[in-house]
Amino acid sequence: MMRSKGMPSWRQLALLALLVLAVHLLALKTAPGSFGMKLDPGAATAAFTTRTIEPERPPVPMTPLAPLPPPVPVVKPKPAPQPPPAERPPVLAEAPAATPAVPPEPIAEPESSQLALATPTVQPPLPSASPTVAASTATLPSGQATTLVTAIKLPPSVVLQYKMTGGSKGMNYFASAEMGWRRNSSEYDAYMKVSAMFLGSRSMTSVGSVTEAGLAPTRFADKFRSEQAAHFETDKRKVTFSANTPDAPWVEGTQDRVSVFIQLGGMLAAKPGEFPLGSEITIYTVGPRDADTWTFVVEAEEKLQLPAGEFATLKLTRKPRREYDQKVEIWYAPSLDYLPVRNRITQQNGDFIDQNLSEIIRPL
Repeated sequence: MMRSKGMPSWRQLALLALLVLAVHLLALKTAPGSFGMKLDPGAATAAFTTRTIEPERPPVPMTPLAPLPPPVPVVKPKPAPQPPPAERPPVLAEAPAATPAVPPEPIAEPESSQLALATPTVQPPLPSASPTVAASTATLPSGQATTLVTAIKLPPSVVLQYKMTGGSKGMNYFASAEMGWRRNSSEYDAYMKVSAMFLGSRSMTSVGSVTEAGLAPTRFADKFRSEQAAHFETDKRKVTFSANTPDAPWVEGTQDRVSVFIQLGGMLAAKPGEFPLGSEITIYTVGPRDADTWTFVVEAEEKLQLPAGEFATLKLTRKPRREYDQKVEIWYAPSLDYLPVRNRITQQNGDFIDQNLSEIIRPL
């Protein structure tokens, strides 16, 4: 190919291009050192991060809350008065027991499935002595008269233990029972207690004075889950109840469901010939909610073989006054100062408890 005269050759053009390239490379290498910030040697490997800076927002003014209205008082409606429960024949509701009388029905929701037998009840302190009441007879509002106390012979202090069997609603069970009696010349206290595994325990206590007519209770308490008590206000001639049931009249010779068994034994011990077979002894007896007249018939002389040994006894049976009264049988032992060595209570539906003396843990 022929080239025009005066035009540079291709070699010259290549050389010129190489020169221009070299000048640019030199400028790029030296420019960072002459303009702006120096390069960081690790900038090539440093991670590139960004962050957003939000402008500060002006605070939002707080609107004050309106005060709350005063609380409206809630008025609870008064519960409607509950009618008194219908009379039914639990073991202690209507009839006594020579030892702690506890209803044989089991506790619906026992606190423990393995409830151990309770330890003996600690005897309460003796109350102050009350004025002596002369022995006499008394006529009750119902027209019935209590038996005249002509003499009394009370046993010395003692604690008796019993083995108990029972039946309730087709279920048989076993329990332990204890009766404690303590006295001096002017005062006494007594207790009865029954304990049974899975059934719990029940105790009754009586405190009062020793008078010419025997025992004069001042307070009686029955504790089963909760306690109910009767207070003997002799100056007002009435008995009041913590259960808020109507007051009962008080007459001379009034007993409670613990003291009545000591009183009966004391009357038999003082003059056994005064109560031949077939005779009756009537005592006005106070419970935790009311009072009633109990009449016992001297029924028979019997010899019993008990866990504590063989005893000659005098059997008394409570004479029922109403259809739902339980049958109560008590055996007193003359050799033990007419203390009760056995009792049996039978209800109309066949439920029963039977307590038999097993041990005298304090000698007479």
